[in-house]
Amino acid sequence: MKITCERDRLLSAFQAAASVAPARSPKPILQNVKLEVQGDSATLLATDLEIGIRVEVPGIEVITPGATVLPTGRFQSILRESTDAKLHLEADGSGTIVRGERSEFKLPGENPTEFPAVQSFGEAKYHEIPARLLREMIRRTVFATDNESTRYALGGVLLEMEENKVIAVGTDGRRLAKMEGPAHGVGGHRTGDNATIIPTKAMTLIERVLADADTEVAIAAGPNSVLVRSERTTIYSRLVEGRFPKWRDVFPQRENVTRLELVVGTMHSAVRQAMIVTNEASRGVDFSFAGGVATLSARSSELGQSRVEIPVAYDGPEIGVTLDPRYVNDFLRVLDAEKNFTLELKDADSAAVCRTEDGYGYVIMPLARER
Repeated sequence: MKITCERDRLLSAFQAAASVAPARSPKPILQNVKLEVQGDSATLLATDLEIGIRVEVPGIEVITPGATVLPTGRFQSILRESTDAKLHLEADGSGTIVRGERSEFKLPGENPTEFPAVQSFGEAKYHEIPARLLREMIRRTVFATDNESTRYALGGVLLEMEENKVIAVGTDGRRLAKMEGPAHGVGGHRTGDNATIIPTKAMTLIERVLADADTEVAIAAGPNSVLVRSERTTIYSRLVEGRFPKWRDVFPQRENVTRLELVVGTMHSAVRQAMIVTNEASRGVDFSFAGGVATLSARSSELGQSRVEIPVAYDGPEIGVTLDPRYVNDFLRVLDAEKNFTLELKDADSAAVCRTEDGYGYVIMPLARER
């Protein structure tokens, strides 16, 4: 194998692939990234056997096709520290030589034929989802997952794909985040009754590797795995096994609820101030609304008391609820500060429901008011 490549582009692609390679593994070859060169294209591959990634590398001049296995840490350091615009890579059976204008490195390598196969995208049935929407769906749901749960399959984001719609849901049993948006099923692809729960780690990877230039993403869900393809990247992941809670039951169709229109940035600032005196033992913040004012208060015998007031467009009877401010903060920080959201409250013992106009919903279970 012999190629000439643009260093910056190779570095960007290599960093994406290297994020999948495990730092430790019973199979040492998995701690590397494989480079495959065929025709006029080059692809980086990495896997930990649960998640796999294929990244196409732009800006490659192929002199001789072939393959090599690159040690993740050392090769990434070469790419990062080099000042050359272009690098020349040449591999034989004993390793890889990396040449710059005034530098040369020889890296020993393992046999590339022993590197596990990483599945490519060849599906006829899949969903097309706008890349920007998918990134936003992941960002707004993945924080609510729970990798420690043993009762339910909460360590991932549930994706439900219908003919013209996709729904993403994440929950840890104490709060639930849901977002939906338009999508297009190709070849009759739908998830149906299958629980397509993509692991939190894989969803975070998908969000990270999607580029601003990506327009559409293809997602193909199988019984035990999922494939996600963007313009230059394909990600394979096994699915989380187990039952996902009946999330629709968490969004109750309630009567006699109070709906409050609130500004994201103003409420976010107030929550961060009120939670200063909270700790693990006394973590609740009281949210009270009356007379055009929202009052957020907290108290802790060790840390003191807080009280923050902000104006709100509400003049009805007083209503309040005690919530974990961390969960409220998680919701607000993924929204634009200048946007509005709706807070639905029924009473102090019922869940608080937050909604936005773009299909995002968030449920937080209340805490007992006595602390």
